[in-house]
Amino acid sequence: MTIEVFTAHRSLLVGVAYRILGSAADAEDVVQEAWLRWADVDATSVADPKAYLVRVTTNLAIDRLRRVRARREAYVGPWLPEPVVTAPDAAEPAERADSLELALLVVLETLSPLERAVFVLREAFGFSHAEIAGFLGRGEPAVRQLARRARDHVRERRPRFDVDRRERRTITERFVAACEEGDVEALTALLTADVRLVGDGGGKARAPLRELAGAVPVARFLLAIASPEGRRRFLASIGAPPGVEMGLEIAEVNGGPAIVARLDGRPVTVVSLVITDRLVDTVYLIANPEKMSRLGVSDASGSA
Repeated sequence: MTIEVFTAHRSLLVGVAYRILGSAADAEDVVQEAWLRWADVDATSVADPKAYLVRVTTNLAIDRLRRVRARREAYVGPWLPEPVVTAPDAAEPAERADSLELALLVVLETLSPLERAVFVLREAFGFSHAEIAGFLGRGEPAVRQLARRARDHVRERRPRFDVDRRERRTITERFVAACEEGDVEALTALLTADVRLVGDGGGKARAPLRELAGAVPVARFLLAIASPEGRRRFLASIGAPPGVEMGLEIAEVNGGPAIVARLDGRPVTVVSLVITDRLVDTVYLIANPEKMSRLGVSDASGSA
């Protein structure tokens, strides 16, 4: 019965841990540790298993986030969240799906671990302030203050998509076509004048070590890696054997359309676009191979 109870809540626990940590690998480790703790208790003595498991998982995730923050500060180039593939689900609450967006997870990196946990539990999963206070072992007034501070911070910095998912996909398709055709004019026309490109290669893959800004520099970089000639240079640089091909596809990643580059079927890069006024405002490019291993298999959406 212990296993069945944990399994029933596992998706929720992964969803909470992933949003707090921004890393599917770290989230899985946290949930595994939560399982070990759950296995050591007498389940019949726990009045509310869901609340108990969320409390344990949340506190383990906060502790881990405090530890990994130091490593992220020493990271080579910008650090971006680990992308996860998600499936469109009309039954999924909008706020929960939106809380998976890479753009939001980037903003959550600027919160303190406690603020981030409170924001995730309250805004993504709808737990009450009283429930969160119980999870964190803090007074409800303190939790309300943390929630308000986190919400205000996110509201000020969170990009707002002003197009629906269908139009986002259409613009993403046009973006891919321009890249594949090597059409700098068509690509530049899709970008805002002050577009930003933030790349995460972790020192292990080709990505800018600093943020690029401006339509022309961003377009030139994208074409250098995504055009047919750019892909040929990339394959030659890594010594890929003859016959290996790299293609681009659009997949549902972190709750929205994103571009996945595959090398002979294996994911090597994810590109997520922030679109405002029907133009690309920010490009997130994730190429660190350590963040590709779980792409395509994830239950990080979570369900309460």
